Amino acid sequence: MSNSLALPITLTAENFDSYLNIVGQTNKLNAEEERNLARRYRDQEDLDAAKQLVMANLRFVAHVARGYSGYGLPMNDIVQEGNIGLMKAVKRFNPDLNIRLVSFAVHWIRAEIHEYVIKNWRIVKIATTKSQRKIFFNLRKSKKNIGWLSKDEAEAIAENLNVDLKTVYEMETRLDGKDMAFDLPEADSNEEAFSAPVSYLEQHNADPALMLENADWKEHKENLLSSAMQDLDERSQDILTSRWLNEKKLTLHELAERYNVSAERIRQLEKNAMKKLKGAVSIAA
Repeated sequence: MSNSLALPITLTAENFDSYLNIVGQTNKLNAEEERNLARRYRDQEDLDAAKQLVMANLRFVAHVARGYSGYGLPMNDIVQEGNIGLMKAVKRFNPDLNIRLVSFAVHWIRAEIHEYVIKNWRIVKIATTKSQRKIFFNLRKSKKNIGWLSKDEAEAIAENLNVDLKTVYEMETRLDGKDMAFDLPEADSNEEAFSAPVSYLEQHNADPALMLENADWKEHKENLLSSAMQDLDERSQDILTSRWLNEKKLTLHELAERYNVSAERIRQLEKNAMKKLKGAVSIAA
């Protein structure tokens, strides 16, 4: 079934109220009618049956969409995305499971709306990982009546959603950030225009392709190094971390006292560990 299924009215911002009025008057289906239509579509590929299932449930999509009115996005677009989710649900609905279509479809409707909100709420993506996406909508609800999260509130959200506390704080910071235009219209004052990023983010000699390549290569080498570190024994890892990675670096003699060996032995262990790291990185690279 195509996602371009004709709606009872072309959905735009101008006629949104008329659309809601029309879908609100559409006849509802009882459970038996719904199952019969679903079987016709599944067994006979009857597109008219699929259309009836979609039309009868458009009011439910509008109801779900109202819950996303606080993101500053056009409600007609949110409803349109939800309608696409409904069509996908109709395509996958199994009438033999003895559940109503709306119970099955709500996941698909919300999934499409969530994807639309994530992509369009900000110019810069703010939720890219699974944990961040999980937090995005839940944190918005939590912050309607509070300012910055307290430690207890952040911990409660992290525990409830089964995510890291660090991810909660990171998403809170992103949600409170604001988009800034790279440049400003000529009509704005010279003082405002000077504060726009275009005035101070110029880098005339930079080669974007080379910068991206170098960044990718640096990340690749760091990943290799981290993986190689994990292959070392715990004592070797501790020696390298204490000698080179910690903010407060230890001397050979301090590590010698920790492990009750000579400073020369610590130096040998450090040298062997460094050799293993270099070998692992050079082979993998």
